[in-house]
Amino acid sequence: MYIKEICLEGFKSYATRTVVSGFDPYFNAITGLNGSGKSNILDSICFVLGITNLQQVRATNLQELVYKQGQAGITKATVSIVFDNSDRSRSPLGYEDCPEITVTRQIVVGGRNKYLINGHLAQPSRVQTLFHSVQLNVNNPHFLIMQGRITKVLNMKPPEILSMLEEAAGTRMYEMKKESALKTLEKKQSKVDEINKLLDQEILPALEKLRKERMQYMQWANGNAELDRLRRFCIAYEFVQAEKVRDSAVNEVGQMRMKTAELDDCTQRLKCGIQEMEEKISILTAEKEAKVGGVMKALSEKVDALSRSLVKETSALNNQEESLNSEKKSVQKVIKSIEDTKRSLAERDSAVKRSEDDAADLKKRVEDLSKNLDECEREYQGVLAGKSSGDEEKCLEDQLRDAKAEVGNAESEQKQLKTKISHSEKELKEKKGQLVSKCDEAAAVENELNARKKDLDALKAAMESITYQEGQMEALQKDRSVELEVIQKLKDEVRILSGQLANVQFNYRDPVKNFDRSKVKGVVAKLIKVKDSSAMTALEVAAGGKLFNVVVDTENTGKQLLQNGDLQRRVTIVPLNKIQTNTVPLRAQQAAVRLVGEGNAQLALLLVGYDDEVKNAMAYVFGSTFVCRSTDAAKEVAFNRDISTPSVTLEGDIFQPSGLLTGGSRKGGGELLRQLHTLAEAESELCIHQRKFSEIEDKIAMLLPLQKKYMHLKSQYELKSYDLSLFQSRAEQNEHHKLGELVRRIEQELEEAKLKAKEKQLHYEKCVSTVSALEISIKEHSNHRESRLKDLDKKIKTLKSDMQSASKHLKFYPSIGLSFGPHSHCSPNRHEAVNSDSAGSSNLSMEKGDHKKQEAYHKGMSLDTQAGVMVP
Repeated sequence: MYIKEICLEGFKSYATRTVVSGFDPYFNAITGLNGSGKSNILDSICFVLGITNLQQVRATNLQELVYKQGQAGITKATVSIVFDNSDRSRSPLGYEDCPEITVTRQIVVGGRNKYLINGHLAQPSRVQTLFHSVQLNVNNPHFLIMQGRITKVLNMKPPEILSMLEEAAGTRMYEMKKESALKTLEKKQSKVDEINKLLDQEILPALEKLRKERMQYMQWANGNAELDRLRRFCIAYEFVQAEKVRDSAVNEVGQMRMKTAELDDCTQRLKCGIQEMEEKISILTAEKEAKVGGVMKALSEKVDALSRSLVKETSALNNQEESLNSEKKSVQKVIKSIEDTKRSLAERDSAVKRSEDDAADLKKRVEDLSKNLDECEREYQGVLAGKSSGDEEKCLEDQLRDAKAEVGNAESEQKQLKTKISHSEKELKEKKGQLVSKCDEAAAVENELNARKKDLDALKAAMESITYQEGQMEALQKDRSVELEVIQKLKDEVRILSGQLANVQFNYRDPVKNFDRSKVKGVVAKLIKVKDSSAMTALEVAAGGKLFNVVVDTENTGKQLLQNGDLQRRVTIVPLNKIQTNTVPLRAQQAAVRLVGEGNAQLALLLVGYDDEVKNAMAYVFGSTFVCRSTDAAKEVAFNRDISTPSVTLEGDIFQPSGLLTGGSRKGGGELLRQLHTLAEAESELCIHQRKFSEIEDKIAMLLPLQKKYMHLKSQYELKSYDLSLFQSRAEQNEHHKLGELVRRIEQELEEAKLKAKEKQLHYEKCVSTVSALEISIKEHSNHRESRLKDLDKKIKTLKSDMQSASKHLKFYPSIGLSFGPHSHCSPNRHEAVNSDSAGSSNLSMEKGDHKKQEAYHKGMSLDTQAGVMVP
């Protein structure tokens, strides 16, 4: 492999691209004048080979290798060397199939330094490996022998010559790699020492600590099993005590029956005493009636007096009713007279209305006469001033002068418009001819434009046919990331809670092949759901160690698990088909409700939720204990003879019917059930979000091909739209389009000019007729002025006399309405009659009220008289 060609651009003195070719495979020499760039070619070779000592290429930094250090507008230096690689036996490793190898190095001022091998970016290490594989290492001490060092090389000692031979043979490269590998081993060894130190100081002590904790846990588990055994002994003891209590209760029942017989005898004696008391009451009642006889006589006299006063008031009431009837008759007469007065009043009102209408007509006539008089006076003054009528502001001569000036202006405007029309018609004809000559070009442009629009419409229709909306995929991906984040958080929460509840986990190996794991229901604590969170402590105390029992379907399943399940700890197994429940009877539950009130004492079984298939196990765990709201309620339930059932307070205090009390401080009471409840909620929420995540994934998978197709069509549509806009802009700039716009503008101006010409012609004719009319008016005015003045003077006098007579008649009408005033005096009589009628009615009502009061009092006295016997 040897240099075939060198290409320099922007390197040192070579500002422009310079190619140096024609190299010999064995020996090359560069000659030239001083400053012509001979050394720069050698520097460029060293630069490409990756020299690190820049002093050998007469530079202190890479920026100095750029032409004038980037100050002349050239900001990068590029050197490419083409190597002849036709000899495969000496080619670099991996490049045997390349007849030529081009290595390029480029530096940018203020930028990065990069290598390219055959036009592809490469790391500096890869370039160094390429050259090392053919025994080329520019950084060897003797690779470049500069001027002045030849004598030194000739005088080298044997070790130095050996070193130079190693460099030439390429073995020195492997020595360097060996040194580099040893340095790497030293660095890695420090990391290994650090890891060993971490193992010795942290991990192994932590493992030892965990082993100790495992031993402590095993001791705790053994203690828990022993505690369970002792609890069974306690239960047996409590059973024996309960039997003793039952025997004592039987004895107490016998004593109660004896007391019941004694109470029956006492009841008979009390009944006899009641009969004696009733006889005494009858005797005392007779004596009382004898004593109250005088009181009855006095009350009878009072009743007689009240009866007489009642008769008197009744007669007065009748008299008032008769006077009221007479008053009503007089009121009817007054009403009749009022109606007659109203009729006469209506007739007078109609007469007044007719008079008012006449007065209005007369007033209108006076106004018309006044208006006509003003018009005649104005016309008279105008005729005196030389006007044709009184409404004009100018005299006839001024009007004629203005009209002639208007005729002259209209005539000049007509000439201008005719000139403009002729010029526009000539220009229009010329431009239309040019437009016709460009029709073929315009038709081709129009066809091309229509074809492009058709393609654009087809793309738009294709986009609309796809059931995908822009931004839909982004929204789904956003929802997916949100759901993924929520799922990760929930998984972390479930993992933490599961770690905290490791003692509730039941892990086992299938005892037999193809074992049905649905037969193992699980730990009791994980099979329940607490309905009332305030009762968690009480439920945990009531269940005790049974919370950690494992529920299975049959005793055979439990036996298989114990023998071949590879259980990690001791467990108590509850088979559903053999477990015997001891649920509190319904009678005892009702008695507890009656004793402490509803809601103050509930069976623990009613406070938890569970599946029907584990009903027997739940009854075994929670069916024999009451949960009470207070200590007093728990005491009443536990020690009552009709109930006699263990009870637990919300704080965790236990009351046994035998008199045994358990309680005190319970740190973290109910934490197990509370953590299980939190774990169940987290798992449920995790399932919901996982289901949502799966739905979003399905939607994304379904929309992905539609999105790709839509985005492809959209990019084509945008590209076509841009091409269409460019084509339209070019079409608008061509000659045919400009001529078309110019023709349309000229036609529009021509049409406007013709319309204005017609308007000016009409205006001119109107001005000419106005001039003729004014000339005739001036002639007539001079001939008939005196006669018109006389006629107007006579007409003014006639109008003045008519207006004076109408004004006199109008002054008479304001006094017409005074003669109809007295008809309003009839109203007070009517009001007076009505008021008297109302007064009579009110007096009669008062009399009736007094009468009713008298009757009520008389009736009350009669009742008092009848009931006087019962007064003590």
